[in-house]
Amino acid sequence: MSRETVSHDKDGVVYEFAPEMDAVRTVESGTQLTVETRDSLDGVIQENDDLLEQIPDEVNAATGPIAIEGAEPGDVLKVEIEEVRVAEDRGRVVTTPGFGLLQDDEDVEAPFTQITPVDGEQIRYGDLAVDIEPCIGTIGVAPADETYSTLVPHDHGGNLDTNDMTTGTTAYFPVSQAGGMLAMGDSKAAMADGEMCGTGAEIATDIDITVELISAPAFALDRPLVDTGEQWKTIASAETMEEASKLAHRDALRLLEAKHGFSRTEAHTFGSLVGGLEISQVVDPLVTVRNALPSEYVSTPF
Repeated sequence: MSRETVSHDKDGVVYEFAPEMDAVRTVESGTQLTVETRDSLDGVIQENDDLLEQIPDEVNAATGPIAIEGAEPGDVLKVEIEEVRVAEDRGRVVTTPGFGLLQDDEDVEAPFTQITPVDGEQIRYGDLAVDIEPCIGTIGVAPADETYSTLVPHDHGGNLDTNDMTTGTTAYFPVSQAGGMLAMGDSKAAMADGEMCGTGAEIATDIDITVELISAPAFALDRPLVDTGEQWKTIASAETMEEASKLAHRDALRLLEAKHGFSRTEAHTFGSLVGGLEISQVVDPLVTVRNALPSEYVSTPF
C-alpha cells in the first residue's frame, strides 16, 4: 500500500479539537500516512533575537483532522508511530511571560529564546550537544462534548507533551465522534519529562504512521494509552497532579484487572509493586501524568 501525505501547508491545520470537525482527508483503516507538521510557534521564532512576548491565541498547529472510514463512538483508534523525523535545520526553546513552571521566578528571564541548530543526529544548545529524540507534543481526536484548544490536554489527547509519542510506539485513542478525526503537531526535537520551561526544542517534523480502527472493542478506552514495546502507559490530564495521577492509576488498574482477573484491591496493590507514575508536563492549563506498567504484566486489551 502506498503511503499518503497529509500536509499542514496543502491540507490544513486546526488550533482546537472540537466535537464537530471537518476532515481534510478521509482514509481507510490500515492506511499508511506521512503527516507533515510545522513547529508549534508557526515559524515566527527563527533567531535568538526573536522573542515570544505572550502565548499566541493560535498555537500548536495540528495537521488534520484525518477521518477514518467507519469509526464510530465507542471504537478505538490505533496509531502506529513508525518514525518521527525532524524536517528543518533548527529548533527553538523559549520562555514566555506568565507561562512555565518557574513563571514567577525573578531570576528566570522571560521572554527568552535559544535557537537549537540541527547538527547531524544532535541539536546544539550553545556549545552543548543534545541527542535528537523527536516526539509529537500534540496528538488527539475529536472530543465527546467540549471544545479544547490545542494548548490543552484532556481525555481526547491534545497537548499531552508526552515524549513516548515517538518512533516505534503505538498510541490508542478513544473515538467519540464519527470518523475519529485525528490531528497532530507541536513536535519537539528533544524534550524532558515535565517540559518545565514551557517548550521542548520546537521543530517541524514528518511523521510516518499507520492508522487502524478497532471496532467495538471489548476493553472500553476512556483516555489515551501508549504501548512502547516495553511498557504500557496510561495517560491522564487534570487540574492537579494528584487528580491526574489518580486517573492514570485507575486506568492502569483496569489493564491489570483485564489481564489477570484481579479485584480492584489486588490490582491496586500489585500496581504499586510494578507500575510507575511519570510526569509528562506541568505547564499546560491541565497537567499530564502517565502510569507505566511493564509489558510482561499487561497484554493488549483490544
